[in-house]
Amino acid sequence: MSGDTAPHVVEDFFGVVRLLSDGSVVRGDESVLSALMPAGPFPDVPGVQWKDVVYDATRGLKVRVYRSSVAGGEGGKLPVLVYFHGGGYCVSAYDQPMFHSCCQRFAAKLPAVVLSIQYRLAPEHRLPAAIEDGATFLSWLRVQATLGAGAEPWLAESADFARTFVSGVSAGANLAHHVVVQIASGQIVLGPVRLAGYVLFSAFFGSVERTATESDPTAVAMPDQLWRMALPVGATRDHPLANPFGPDSPSLEPVALPPALIVAPGRDVLCGHVLRYAARLKEMGKAVELAEFKGEQHAFSVGRWSEANAELIRILKRFVHQGSAPN
Repeated sequence: MSGDTAPHVVEDFFGVVRLLSDGSVVRGDESVLSALMPAGPFPDVPGVQWKDVVYDATRGLKVRVYRSSVAGGEGGKLPVLVYFHGGGYCVSAYDQPMFHSCCQRFAAKLPAVVLSIQYRLAPEHRLPAAIEDGATFLSWLRVQATLGAGAEPWLAESADFARTFVSGVSAGANLAHHVVVQIASGQIVLGPVRLAGYVLFSAFFGSVERTATESDPTAVAMPDQLWRMALPVGATRDHPLANPFGPDSPSLEPVALPPALIVAPGRDVLCGHVLRYAARLKEMGKAVELAEFKGEQHAFSVGRWSEANAELIRILKRFVHQGSAPN
């Protein structure tokens, strides 16, 4: 009888995450995913300091703070770029080499104070846990902005909280969208922190209905599986956390969203969702800049330095320092 009731594997993500029938999770070595990740190397960037700071002591969650030695404008202050890492909500970490190197690059080349956020992963912590962590971090940031000289020293010395941007890659871009909506609708109060814009790199959205770029069943198997492990049990890809335009999703029309920069890699199976997101916001009259990179893959922004990444930095730098210029 015990053999009939023993937990069995219901989801196996490359052996890295195994979800069992009793809800328990077994994690393996993420190095086996290297073939699926953007190509390195991921070198350190000269002239950038970084350190980890705990923002949620209850859960032991950290933010990695990056700052460039390049002085900013008045008083040496730099814009703030909040960054949520990718990984389908189920794998990866804020301190993984590709995200670490990318954040160093942003800190040096914009320049900016970059805040890379650790958040809880599914399926141990299904959505909306990660989004709740994003909200907790922004509340921590609000407190930092009110403390003046008593704030975390690097923020007190270098952060221009009036020029704060929220960003993320892949699942991190999905997370960024949701916390930005909460900010814009008044659910998250930022106080002296001013949200000047947001940036979505290769956003991880979904829907039950396939987009034109999701025609290959093999290519959609991985995002489908990640959604099954990340969303609340039994939810479909039309859940509001996956599909911002689903049947049960609140309308974004009345929400006063800040200017958005949407980065869409053309060779990304999720590109159809990204293009739809940008188009729908434009239809609503939102300030949206769409940056298409026809030849690039999903999450190319965290890959090795390339001409595409150099162009992305130029676009991002203008967006952060001059504001959006919708096309």
